[in-house]
Amino acid sequence: MQNIIQTEHLTKKFGKIIAVDNLDLEIPHGVTFGLLGPNGAGKTTTVRILNAIIKPTSGKAKVNGYDIQKDQKKVKSISGFLPESPGLYDKLTCVEFLEFIGELYSVPSAILKERIYELIELFELKGRENDLLEGYSRGMKQKVCLMSAIIHDPKVIFLDEPTSNLDPEASLMVRDMIQQLAKKADKTIFLCTHLLKHAEDLCDIIGIIKEGKLVIEGDTKKIIEETDTKDLEQAYLKIMGKVREEDLLGWRK
Repeated sequence: MQNIIQTEHLTKKFGKIIAVDNLDLEIPHGVTFGLLGPNGAGKTTTVRILNAIIKPTSGKAKVNGYDIQKDQKKVKSISGFLPESPGLYDKLTCVEFLEFIGELYSVPSAILKERIYELIELFELKGRENDLLEGYSRGMKQKVCLMSAIIHDPKVIFLDEPTSNLDPEASLMVRDMIQQLAKKADKTIFLCTHLLKHAEDLCDIIGIIKEGKLVIEGDTKKIIEETDTKDLEQAYLKIMGKVREEDLLGWRK
């Protein structure tokens, strides 16, 4: 199976801080890959590099064969990116917002109109598509953000903490949408998350990142076997190191 994402010694430094440290990835086409780790581990920096938003300090990376530094426009044209805190124009309707995003990607108008209504059906927003976004719930808004990330039919979809700031019901709804998207659309999905359950439910391959370094990679079974643990939660805690009681009670000092 051909790799759609490949990195070689990918590194990003912010001054003395190493956000991503010699990251080597080989991600095949059509899989859902999960980059799992705590906040500050380097997940967001990684996807921003792979989307040609920021440049690496050193190392190489290709997305669908395009070099992230030499072919920035090509990389962006075949990638969809949902950041952790996406922006919406609340005074637009769902249809108007998707038309606006589609035009930014130069999607032909006839194709764009058809695609918008296909997505409205897929994400179960029929009947609300002409309502202003300001009247949408958080879960519905996140659906629209996800729709905007795929409106140009990208080959790779990058999702950075897609259930961040959502209540449990909305989080489950978005998770199910991602699962449905992976099954129906034949896309490669790169998911950044710190939620073990989402990684386990959604991902074919999981990479666990700690302090910018990729510690382990594989399916859930492989990670459990290599860490000699009983489940993904135990494996994750073993890799990260258990939280000490004195850290939790540090406020008392």
